[in-house]
Amino acid sequence: MNIPSRETIEQLRRNYPSGTRIELVRMGDPQAPPMGTKGTVRGVDDTGSLLVSWDNGSSLNVIYGVDLVRKLPSDSSGCGQE
Repeated sequence: MNIPSRETIEQLRRNYPSGTRIELVRMGDPQAPPMGTKGTVRGVDDTGSLLVSWDNGSSLNVIYGVDLVRKLPSDSSGCGQE
């Protein structure tokens, strides 16, 4: 795993503050929620991983540079780009 720079981690924390809604696009883990599952960001750790509470009850983190999510608009009416 390639750990991002401090600046990248700070940018991730600004772009994905606690409470941000996301949708899973791709996750390379056999325990991953199904693609399209929505969740709420709880924070960003020091490796750049998003700490997520998925709507299906999972709490699997989104790994920076490996997994892919889509940030949802604050009103959750549709999908936005990262």
